[in-house]
Amino acid sequence: MNDSDTPVSRWSDLDRPPLNASALRRGLIRPGGLWTSLDVVPATGSTNTDLAGRAAAGLAEGAVLVAEEQTAGRGRLDRRWTAPARSGLFFSVLLRPGPDVPVRHHGWLPLLTGVAVATGLARAAGVDTSLKWPNDLLVTVGGEERKAGGILAERAGDGAVVVGIGLNVSLRASELPVPTAGSLALANAVSLDRDTLLRGVLRSLERWYGEWRTAGGDPALSRVQEAYAAGCATLGRPVRAELPGDRELAGEAVAIDSEGRLVVRTGDGERHAVGAGDIVHLRAAG
Repeated sequence: MNDSDTPVSRWSDLDRPPLNASALRRGLIRPGGLWTSLDVVPATGSTNTDLAGRAAAGLAEGAVLVAEEQTAGRGRLDRRWTAPARSGLFFSVLLRPGPDVPVRHHGWLPLLTGVAVATGLARAAGVDTSLKWPNDLLVTVGGEERKAGGILAERAGDGAVVVGIGLNVSLRASELPVPTAGSLALANAVSLDRDTLLRGVLRSLERWYGEWRTAGGDPALSRVQEAYAAGCATLGRPVRAELPGDRELAGEAVAIDSEGRLVVRTGDGERHAVGAGDIVHLRAAG
C-alpha cells in the first residue's frame, strides 16, 4: 500500500506492468476478424458504461475497451467490483449479433462468454476455471472454490450488447475484497502475463461467438449449451436459488435448458426453470 503523500506512477508496482496496447492490437485486429478496435485507458468508472455510450453513437461491432483500473465496476444486481490497478483484466466488448440471431437467444451471450473465458484461460494460464450459473468464474484455492471473475451483459440499444468481464489475475490474499474471492495467482496459474491472458480470452471469445452466430444463436447447434453444461460447477449439486421478490427455491441443479435457464429439481420431484436470481452452492448432505 502507498501512503497518501507518496507519488504513485504507472511503474510503482513492478510485478504489475501496464498492458501493451499496440502489441494487443497487432495480435488481435485483422481483416475479416471480429475485433475492430482496442483501447486501453488508465482508469475509468465502468468499461461497460463507457462502451455502451459509444455503441449508441454507432461504434462498430468488435470494439474492445480495457481499463487498467475500474473505480465503479459493476456486477449483477449493481454490485461493486473493485481491485487494485493492473491486478486483473477489466474490459468490455461490443457485439451486434444482427438479424440472423433472434433476440430470444441473446440471453446466451453471458453463458457463451463464460465458456470462452474458461477455455481461453485453460490454454493461456494453465488453470482450470469452472462456471457458476449464471455469470461467475471460479478457481480452486486451497481445495476451495473461489470467485475469480464475473461477466455482465447489457443491452446497448439497436440490437447491440455490451459484455463486460472482470478477472482477478495477480491479487494477493491480503488484497481480496472478501474471503470467498480468488485470483489466478492464488490458483497457481502458470502465467500471469495479462497481455497473454487477454489475447487468449479474446481469441477464444471470437471463436465461440462466431460459431454461435453462424448457428443463428442456436445454443445446441453451436455446442455452447453442451460446453457450458460440461464446465458448470453448479450442475449436479444442491443449491438455493434466491429469487426476485424475496423468494427462495432449494433443490438439485440438474440442467441448463434451451433458454439458458438453470433447472432446479425440488424434493417433491418438480422441476423449476430459474431465469434470474442468485444461486448459492450448498454442501451435500452427509
